Amino acid sequence: MTRRTTQAPPPGGHPRPKLLRRRAIAVAAASAMLAGAALAAPPAVAASAAPSAAAPVVTRAALDPALVAGRGADVPFLEQEAERAVHTGTVIGPDRTAYTLPAEASGRSAVQLQAGQYVEFTLPARTNAITVRYSIPDAADGGGIRSPLDVTVNGRQKRTMTLTSEYSWLYNQYPFTNDPHAGLLHPDWWITECGCVPGPDYAVTTPFRPMHFYDEQRMLLGRTYEAGDVVRLAVPKRATAELTTIDLLDSELVAAPHVRLKGANVLLFGADPTGRRDAAPAFDRAIDFAKRHDLPVYVPPGTFRVDRHLIVDDVTIEGAGNWYTTIRGSEVALAEPAPDGSVHTGVGFYGRDAADGGSTNVHLSGFAIEGDVRERIDTDQVNGIGGAMSDSTIEGLYIRHTKVGMWFDGPMDGLEVRDSIIVDQIADGLNFHTGVTGSTVANTFVRNTGDDGLAMWSEAVANAGNAFDRNTVQTPTLANGIAIYGGTDTTVSGNLVADPIREGSALHVGSRFGAEPFTGSLAIVENTTVRAGTYELNWNIGLGAIWFYALDRSIDQADIRVSGDHFLDSTYNAIMLVSDWPVKDQVSISGVHFGDVRVDGTGTSVVSARVAGSASFENVDARNVGAVGVNNCGTFHFTPAGSEFSLGDLGGNDSSGVNTTGPWLAPWELPNTITCDDRPPVVAPPAPSPW
Repeated sequence: MTRRTTQAPPPGGHPRPKLLRRRAIAVAAASAMLAGAALAAPPAVAASAAPSAAAPVVTRAALDPALVAGRGADVPFLEQEAERAVHTGTVIGPDRTAYTLPAEASGRSAVQLQAGQYVEFTLPARTNAITVRYSIPDAADGGGIRSPLDVTVNGRQKRTMTLTSEYSWLYNQYPFTNDPHAGLLHPDWWITECGCVPGPDYAVTTPFRPMHFYDEQRMLLGRTYEAGDVVRLAVPKRATAELTTIDLLDSELVAAPHVRLKGANVLLFGADPTGRRDAAPAFDRAIDFAKRHDLPVYVPPGTFRVDRHLIVDDVTIEGAGNWYTTIRGSEVALAEPAPDGSVHTGVGFYGRDAADGGSTNVHLSGFAIEGDVRERIDTDQVNGIGGAMSDSTIEGLYIRHTKVGMWFDGPMDGLEVRDSIIVDQIADGLNFHTGVTGSTVANTFVRNTGDDGLAMWSEAVANAGNAFDRNTVQTPTLANGIAIYGGTDTTVSGNLVADPIREGSALHVGSRFGAEPFTGSLAIVENTTVRAGTYELNWNIGLGAIWFYALDRSIDQADIRVSGDHFLDSTYNAIMLVSDWPVKDQVSISGVHFGDVRVDGTGTSVVSARVAGSASFENVDARNVGAVGVNNCGTFHFTPAGSEFSLGDLGGNDSSGVNTTGPWLAPWELPNTITCDDRPPVVAPPAPSPW
């Protein structure tokens, strides 16, 4: 979790109004058309497929798309896993063990290539752009390396993609380090490796707890290729990396650039589209001019260098599309720490601070934000989007290599985030923090975050009336896919969450981090989780694909409904309700109802209860359960009256398929039979299949 900022608006001059307004409109049209013509994909050119092309295998979250139909973001690209493509490399995985390359790969498997080896993907549809998710080794002393990857289609038109590990490979304990040789950052913390608080003289094997291995690159192919054409990713002999790991390829047909004929074009105000000169002052002037003349700001195709925050309020900023317009910036050390504790600044679009009234009527669309964040410093405000933005929209952005893609500090109301992509973040993907109300994140794709993918955090002031709807979150390397920390009348619906790695899981409801209580309603409906229910290294136990955690206070004031959710291939449990040992006798979880839920595969149990309280179950169907259906430890007092946690059977809770222990919710387990196995053995379930 990071903290809010107090950021003054940047300096900026004012252009001459009337004459410049006429020129702005004219130049906006001319420059947009010229730049767009230069970068737009040309008309489709038929190309012959390679004679030996294999049939493409398209997946979603590394599964047959039919298994997750109707869940998650409707994205413009098609996913293909490297391990299901033609290749001359070595498949690694599947493996869900933290700190390993396969564990952080989509589907927990990837293909590793040496120089001269390749992966070939047969295109499933017309394509003019690709995204490659990959990993290459770190430098021996940290900081990353660069290495080439050759891209050809049907053996021709070779292009080279430059891969980097400069934004990956973190080590050690939170908040992590880039130094692979570092000893314990916190020698006074308990660690799993020795099962102890080791003290300052304890030496860990280095690199200690490597993580955050993957990155991704996008490439416009320069022409449109047809379904059946073959994209080869080949590691050349000149490669710097000893091994190149390819996780997946996303292929896409990108539309021509968006052109705004009537607008304040940033080129007119001096912005350099080559990225060589600082464009921030030109953006300030364009924003000021657009506000005074009721025009949108238009950012044409190009790369624009911005190394600080751009303060936005009552303004519309449109790019040509996130494949064409890129706002890129370096992380810049401040001469002295800012009042909020920041020691760096970097590229970002920020609303005014809530304490100063926040911003309203901000509309951002159609561009990419590329940061330069390589370390986690929680006080730093180096997020892609920040501040407070009420009655605003954010649409069609692509955000990469910032600390948090979007972090909003309320109070604020009425924000809509939609149709965006957030990848390769050091911390969260998006966070509604402190008094955010009436706001929605929908149809947004999040991959490879270093903390929660999507979060609502009611620290000190409750969030209320917010929704996360039809989003996809994949491979958060730490914490959860979607996390809700307190708040009122919250909805989490229709999302797809896959492959959380450690110290969290897919869906999380937590009374922690100083959050306000859960009140009103909390609806967790029609979501699908895949390969969740991860290992919690601090507790040395498995979590649930959905897990409720009472720490700061009880979770007992809200009507909580988990309905229509599908929990697929959970490593440990499908459902967990838990408290921490020091507070287990002070807190409880109750008022949770599970209905119309499907559980297809658990390594251990359907329900694990390690807390006092109660929950009810209705039409919860489970199959392929690895251990006892209910692992009910309560608060570990093992009283003659039974567990301190009670389960209510409202009917229709069936088992089907292969199950090692019979019905998952057997009558003898109700309401509070102690069935506690603190760390049951894991039985890996078969792959999910149609119900």
